[in-house]
Amino acid sequence: MKPTHLRLCRACAAAAATGALLAPAAGSAAGTALPGRSAPAPVAAAAPTPTPPPSPDTGTGFAPLTPAVAAQLDAAVRQVMLEAQVPGVTVGLWAPGKGSYVRSFGVADKATGAPMAPDLHVRIGSETKTFTVTALLQLVDQGRVGLDDHIGAYVTGVPNGDRITLRELAGMRSGLFNYSMDGEFITQLQAHPEKYVTPRQLLDYSFKHPVQFEPGAEFEYSNTNLILLGLVVEKITGRPLHEVVTKDVLGPAGLRSTVFPTSPALPVPYAHGYTDQTASGEVEDSTRWNPSWAWAAGEMVSDLQDLRSWARTLATGTLLKPATQAERLKTTPMDIPGAGYGLGIFDVQGWIGHNGSIPGYEVLPVYLPSARGTMVIVLNTDSQYKGQEPSTLFGEAVTSIVTPDHVYPGHKPVAPKSDRPTDRPTGIARSSKGP
Repeated sequence: MKPTHLRLCRACAAAAATGALLAPAAGSAAGTALPGRSAPAPVAAAAPTPTPPPSPDTGTGFAPLTPAVAAQLDAAVRQVMLEAQVPGVTVGLWAPGKGSYVRSFGVADKATGAPMAPDLHVRIGSETKTFTVTALLQLVDQGRVGLDDHIGAYVTGVPNGDRITLRELAGMRSGLFNYSMDGEFITQLQAHPEKYVTPRQLLDYSFKHPVQFEPGAEFEYSNTNLILLGLVVEKITGRPLHEVVTKDVLGPAGLRSTVFPTSPALPVPYAHGYTDQTASGEVEDSTRWNPSWAWAAGEMVSDLQDLRSWARTLATGTLLKPATQAERLKTTPMDIPGAGYGLGIFDVQGWIGHNGSIPGYEVLPVYLPSARGTMVIVLNTDSQYKGQEPSTLFGEAVTSIVTPDHVYPGHKPVAPKSDRPTDRPTGIARSSKGP
């Protein structure tokens, strides 16, 4: 079946039925350890043996990362890999007093068989939104813009532009149509994935559609919102967005392996990405696709350790004034029970952060304040398994072991409204109902 929607940075808490993931992966999915760490042995494709429960927690909700727990995590990751046919994945867990777990599994390049490794760069999709919104909130701290300013004061031609606030854009409550759901946009991207697309062209795809609801009335994820916020940052600063993010966000955050690219090139070393979001529906190597179509909503590149650092910086607000961070963390309900969305950030079962998905790659960097714990998952495919994001499958499998009181995402999403565009298991676009 030919794909019909484009999945950009999809449902931040799409639930996963991991109970069906029973068979461990074959030896080809064995983990690749960090230097100085023994690589886990391959697991034969046989019925799994029961594993002991996690070591008892000491009160933070985060199990100590003992060898027994690491063995459980190894098996759980391989199970998801096998069922979801994920080429390569790296999982990182860290918490004070609990130890750490960093393992890579599978391959980074299916053509050469090069192994997945923790130091590889990947495209981070919608995690880009957290950087764009941080740049905006820094301007709020400087008194150069207000969250309740209307977008029409900065960008002309926006439907309801005299009523939609920057706060509503960042909180996914604008009502503007998601450009990545537009049929013409999808056709053009499938036919010419290497083509550069301008922000204004992306807005044109959105603005030809009627608004979905009154500003502030509902939550509905729309990449259009972030394109507009990127333009606001550029107008106020007089600089290109990639320069603002690099100088004002990445620099102060100490992120040396994260880039806002201006071309399809990836910093070396990098993992190849694989997607079924193609004209034929077959899996292809999307590594060289031009990410300009995602721009402020999803164009950036990073690696495991930078995402680890950023997850904590983002959740604790070290780059912002406390009052501004408090505004960021004020969440409104999403279409997923137990989850809320703030200003370019979510709270899902206590995990603070954002996920990212772009053709060929997915990331899940989140922070659990109660345990000061961090989880980062990076993988080189976005192809869904039974309608679920692979990053969500890994997140649920890992947190079920390590943080059983904070299982990500914890709940299946509510069925979308019948009169709105939705994802299909074979579709090419993310649902408009979640990040």
